[in-house]
Amino acid sequence: MPYAEGRIIHDADSHLMEPSDCLDPYLEARLRERLHQTRKFIDLKTRQQAALDAARENHADADFRAAANENVMLRKNYDAHGSFLKDDRSEALDYMGFASQLVFTTFCLGNFELDQSDDMELCYAAASAHNRMMTDFCATDRRLLPTAYIPLEDFARTRACAEEAIRIGAKALMVPSKCPQNHSPSHVDLDPLWAMAQEAGLPVLFHVGGEQKLNPAYKENGLPPVKDFHGGDDNFTSVSYMPIPEAAMQTGATLIFDGVFDRFPNLKWGAIELGANWVPGWMRAMDSAAHAFVRNEERLQKLSAKPSEIVRRQFRAAPYPHEDVGWIIANAGEEVAMFSSDFPHIEGGRNPLKRFGNSLQDTPARAVDRFYCDNFIDLMGEGLAADLRRPAHLAVA
Repeated sequence: MPYAEGRIIHDADSHLMEPSDCLDPYLEARLRERLHQTRKFIDLKTRQQAALDAARENHADADFRAAANENVMLRKNYDAHGSFLKDDRSEALDYMGFASQLVFTTFCLGNFELDQSDDMELCYAAASAHNRMMTDFCATDRRLLPTAYIPLEDFARTRACAEEAIRIGAKALMVPSKCPQNHSPSHVDLDPLWAMAQEAGLPVLFHVGGEQKLNPAYKENGLPPVKDFHGGDDNFTSVSYMPIPEAAMQTGATLIFDGVFDRFPNLKWGAIELGANWVPGWMRAMDSAAHAFVRNEERLQKLSAKPSEIVRRQFRAAPYPHEDVGWIIANAGEEVAMFSSDFPHIEGGRNPLKRFGNSLQDTPARAVDRFYCDNFIDLMGEGLAADLRRPAHLAVA
């Protein structure tokens, strides 16, 4: 019996739990060596190795594998079925019962901070290697929709990276919500990227990991350290949670105000694992800014609609399971919010359907359907094949 039954549900956020050598087959030796010597790579590898070694033993155990179905949402990270073993992921999706899954990296989130470095050769090589790794992993099942990472630092390299990603079968283009080092994300020389995505019918996504991080000085409070979900202090805590959507709000507003959304009116954008409680206030704040400054700013005079209306037309967001999605829908509109599981990460919880369902009890049925299915279909465009959008066998209990 699958975890999800009785309705069509598309999952806007799932992950691989890759080993640290996941990019090695896709990088030439000299670049591989340079990547392995970066501080972020070394830090990630050190923190993952013990958990990965233990999980490999578990997945080789027949009894452990026999219980995969009943534990598909309970086992997390490397212990989860299909989290890093390619041949298991399709079966894991069957056990979950979702119609499709957008698939993101874990180990490579943030591109090892190379976008903020002065080594653009390695920055784009790592992104390209990631994109080939992701499309190879997801090639086993059309329901698995691989995301590609596209740095925004160098205009020519960005275009080449995106061209390759689309050619090899990426179904969405992930860009950092953090501003590039030397130019705005709305710079006109990035228009070829947005044009390629629009022409291919693929969405552009922000995802946690590409945001501006908490200023570490906030942790220096004279009190004992606060542990995160994983027992360290590098992931979500109550304080580091707060700035997660800040870069997405600033970048999204800049893209709207500078006319990028209007220049590419058929291009869809998504904010994944960045929460969505912030979206209603962000929409209202942009409307207020547009009203206040329209007399002095020609760019605002040229907007096709109020910023909040542009958001409903082109922008989608995946709430966290602890957020009140019913309130988000009531205040942002039924076009915006999408279901996500964050499988197999701990942050996604072990029963996201129950948590989301509890907050949707007073939400109109049409808006509920949009949350679980239709908004994702709208976001994905050509990235989701027509026969995968509303599979009849999943709509019947």
